Amino acid sequence: MAGTVLRVAGRRLSRHSGSGAPLLLRQMFEPKSCTYTYLLGDRESREAILIDPVLETAPRDAQLVKELGLRLLYAVNTHCHADHITGSGLLRSLLPGCQSVISRLSGAQADLHIEDGDSVRFGRFAVETRASPGHTPGCVTFVLNDHSMAFTGDALLIRGCGRTDFQQGCAKTLYHSVHEKIFTLPGDCLVYPAHDYHGLTVSTVEEERTLNPRLTLSCEEFVKVMDNLNLPKPEQIDVAVPANLRCGVQTPPS
Repeated sequence: MAGTVLRVAGRRLSRHSGSGAPLLLRQMFEPKSCTYTYLLGDRESREAILIDPVLETAPRDAQLVKELGLRLLYAVNTHCHADHITGSGLLRSLLPGCQSVISRLSGAQADLHIEDGDSVRFGRFAVETRASPGHTPGCVTFVLNDHSMAFTGDALLIRGCGRTDFQQGCAKTLYHSVHEKIFTLPGDCLVYPAHDYHGLTVSTVEEERTLNPRLTLSCEEFVKVMDNLNLPKPEQIDVAVPANLRCGVQTPPS
């Protein structure tokens, strides 16, 4: 049924669950954490989801949903973020009926928990949940039901990937997640990451399979690179992670 989260048990969903008006897609940007938020909607039923909303830009997202005449069913997070506070909680207040969604393995609270193989449906469309741990244990990638686009969170970035030196990250696990859960998608599948720091907005599976400087390495070489990045601690981690563990359930700031 449209508007529900259900198990699909590895079954490939039908293309767009029927033909007709195309998917509505909007990519939005939050500059402080360089986070992309994605609005996906069914133009026919007007049902929609948001992927990776940010607290500071949640009012913008809610306004766009209203302007486009959509009904937001779910505010979905690819993982428990360390560089920003999720906008899920605020969106639940701004758009009554919206529910927060996150992987059960994230350890975070939410209205609904999902697992590998689950599908988040909105109208005639759905995104399949593919567990892609490594950056964090609870990372997931959301793949549109016709495999034309994947929302990869921090697992796979454009010519890069998420770090693995905090939040129980594991470089070896991330390598296998990307190669087994994302690089097995069609080459022309569009890759939409959770962040970009160089002004890029979209890639493809084939581009990243052949051009990603980290993930074209062997697993052993990849682990060595990731273990020696020596990156600074994320500025908001001490505030963001505790808040995001209450994903979408926390009382929004007054």
